Amino acid sequence: MEPNINSGFSHVSVMLREAVDGLDVRQGGVYVDGTAGGGGHSFEIASRLGGTGRLICIDQDPDAIEAATKRLSQFDNVTIVRSNFSNIKGVLMNLGVFRADGVLLDLGVSSHQLDEPDRGFSYHFDAPLDMRMSRDGQSAYDIVNTASPGQLVRILSVYGEEKFAKNIVRGIVAAREIKPIETTLELADIVRDAYPMKARKNGHPARKTFQAVRIAVNRELEVLEDGLQSAFECLNENGRLSVITFHSLEDRIVKRAMADWCKGCTCPPDFPVCVCGNKPKAELVNRKPIVPSEEELEANNRARSAKLRVCRKL
Repeated sequence: MEPNINSGFSHVSVMLREAVDGLDVRQGGVYVDGTAGGGGHSFEIASRLGGTGRLICIDQDPDAIEAATKRLSQFDNVTIVRSNFSNIKGVLMNLGVFRADGVLLDLGVSSHQLDEPDRGFSYHFDAPLDMRMSRDGQSAYDIVNTASPGQLVRILSVYGEEKFAKNIVRGIVAAREIKPIETTLELADIVRDAYPMKARKNGHPARKTFQAVRIAVNRELEVLEDGLQSAFECLNENGRLSVITFHSLEDRIVKRAMADWCKGCTCPPDFPVCVCGNKPKAELVNRKPIVPSEEELEANNRARSAKLRVCRKL
């Protein structure tokens, strides 16, 4: 999608065509964009519906809701709801819709959230530590300044896969004993100072820490596990789930969930006859994840870590 300048929400949809192709959109069908963002994927889905069927767009970010509402205003068959995609089932029930023919999830932080300094997602701008996608609840400031050292080490180690987590947390604890850590650049400077000089060559030292804190603030991995199950349960027979991930933690969760749905008999291999009765609930549309084309990577460097996985409900 081209940046939507009028709405103030600029976001380039990653693997736009591939992700929507994965849904196999049929006119008259019901589709859900669980992470509407600026409305790029939603616009493509709505265009393929051809005025029939229905598209339900969900996002927890009020900025995204405003942008998607403007972007999709020409379509009469689009409903936009502010909620978290983990509540897809509840959103559909409230609308009197109980099954969908396809669900799309584009995970992670949006370009708009990264590029708006006051959202506090980026270590490139000096801004209040925030990182809340919904703008509600606990912020990055709260976690950085109140979590115990043990909790912080776990957050950085698990969510950021940061091998210098203990060094960084020592720096955080020492700094917050003097005064609260209030801004993104304060945190970025603490991380940089805690990093060994030889390790500073591989990108910005704060990248993994900011990812980890953001995931913790938004409970992204827990939300993803709940959202995948909710989305799959809402699919009609032959309905499709199309999911774009941006880091290995997300991708492992999606890969594992789809593998579980595709699994059949779980009896030990030496059993002569199946006694478990388990049958596959889904099949993979593509055996390997789809990745961005070279052309897309040249146009949008932020797509470099993206992976698309698609499954079909049996």
